[in-house]
Amino acid sequence: MTGFLLRRLGGAVFVLLSLTVILYAVFYVAPGDVAQIACGPRCSPAQVAQVTEQLRLDDPVYTQYGHFLQGIVAGRDFSTGTGVDHCSAPCLGVSYQSDQQVMRLILTKLPVTGSLVVGAFVCWILLGVGTGVLSVWRRGRITERLLTWLTLAGTATPVFVIGLLLIIVFCSTLQWLPSPTYVPFTEDPEQWAWGLLLPWVSLALIESAKYARLTRSSMLETLAEDHVRTFRAYGVGERAVIGRHALRGAVAPVIALSALDFGSMFGGAVLTESLFGIPGLGRELVHAVKVVDLPVVVGMVLVTGFFVVLANAVADMLYALADRRVVLS
Repeated sequence: MTGFLLRRLGGAVFVLLSLTVILYAVFYVAPGDVAQIACGPRCSPAQVAQVTEQLRLDDPVYTQYGHFLQGIVAGRDFSTGTGVDHCSAPCLGVSYQSDQQVMRLILTKLPVTGSLVVGAFVCWILLGVGTGVLSVWRRGRITERLLTWLTLAGTATPVFVIGLLLIIVFCSTLQWLPSPTYVPFTEDPEQWAWGLLLPWVSLALIESAKYARLTRSSMLETLAEDHVRTFRAYGVGERAVIGRHALRGAVAPVIALSALDFGSMFGGAVLTESLFGIPGLGRELVHAVKVVDLPVVVGMVLVTGFFVVLANAVADMLYALADRRVVLS
């Protein structure tokens, strides 16, 4: 286990460093004057030159990248025009647009995206696994065929289409729900839940289709194994066979996939956040790309990459715990 964790840690560091190198390379070959964008369209050449010096954009690329790595390890000092602002480690830099420390910006957005991801995760696991089990339980009947077509439709439908349909039906036509508006949990837990209900359902309907198909295929594969036939030969009922043995065979792949999806969703909920106006990581990342705010882009990608790498390691460990035949090496 120790060797596995050390190898995972080394791989994570390599992946995250590679991401930063790629982002810096893309940033400096992309068109546009960063200092002009950060200063504004009405700035004079002298003001643009001042911004260039303040942001140290005239330094060589390798020097700027070295300062970035130094900030992560030991922190950095930034000139604000009126003084010096210290950014404690791990420092991901300061936004070109707002002069806000990137780490502080991420920490304010992370609970928002976390609320969206955790709620949707619970919904899609319950809905997806439940649909898969029901499909196996009713196999050979019209219920199975109906659920199969619904899961295929859910897999093929973009999240923004489902989100728009939910808003039109439940907010505009039936008026059963208020328009989705994010409210922090600490301010009003009830409004927080109502505001995230439709985003949760939108993501859950998309993701649950994948889990329903995975659960169904894994359970059908388990039902065809010899030991299940032996249980049936000894008179074990179909409900016990499906609930105790077939479902157990589907646990390992569902756990592995859910851990991966949970991690990647921290950066993959961009469309949902944009559609419902949720001020999370994805929406902030899109804005940072539009205004060429390199520190924010790098910081957001690093955080998202961290969650994905962490989710991969957790998925492997959970898979090994769920299936004793798997050995971590």
